[in-house]
Amino acid sequence: MLGATRGIGRSLARLIAARGDSIHVLARNADDAAKCAEDLKVRGAAAVSVGVCDLMAPTTFATAMDAADTALGGFDTVVMSAGIFGTQDELGADRARAAAVMTANFTNTILFCEEARVRLLARGGGRLAVFSSVAGERGRKPVVIYGSTKAGLSHYLEGLDHLHRADGLITTCIKPGFVRTAMTQKLKEPPFAGDPDDVAKTVLSAILRGAPVVYAPPIWALVMMVIRLLPRAVMRAVKF
Repeated sequence: MLGATRGIGRSLARLIAARGDSIHVLARNADDAAKCAEDLKVRGAAAVSVGVCDLMAPTTFATAMDAADTALGGFDTVVMSAGIFGTQDELGADRARAAAVMTANFTNTILFCEEARVRLLARGGGRLAVFSSVAGERGRKPVVIYGSTKAGLSHYLEGLDHLHRADGLITTCIKPGFVRTAMTQKLKEPPFAGDPDDVAKTVLSAILRGAPVVYAPPIWALVMMVIRLLPRAVMRAVKF
């Protein structure tokens, strides 16, 4: 699992640990990974191992996956919750930051998924669960660049599901709405905001039943259904 050291990913990893499953934690920072591992052991994980994997360094992906395979004696599920957020005001004023967001959330996330795809298909299938966002549902003023990365990622995951579900690869695209985490603490909280632990429960349930898409909190499925139907003229007029 890449992204288990904070936010929704941490809550999800704790739920997986409480099931008694074995987990391999991937993180950019080895100390963060080690602290996360100790926490998961206490919560009931059958076994926890760690490895270094930097989302901004795709050359680390294959080695990290191979190490996870060795540590776990083979894996059947890959969860990817890492990413970078930025508002349009931030990214519009900082080209370097914008490039990092686009690279991490789209290009490198897909490259990570491709490493997982090859390995899972080679053993007859498995689960690939990846965090996208409701921000990718429509082009919206506050998240033009960030939202575009999530839109592209969501399309990739949908296509992957169409292509390989019959081969045994179960892909779940996770679309959180606004969740109270460190990433969102400086943002104005909208209606229907969720807490990481509650969102993680919804996400884990979706992964286990093989749902191709999950909105969390679930109310965001209805919210985004309405948003998708709004005319462009309305979208231009509102700040949402």
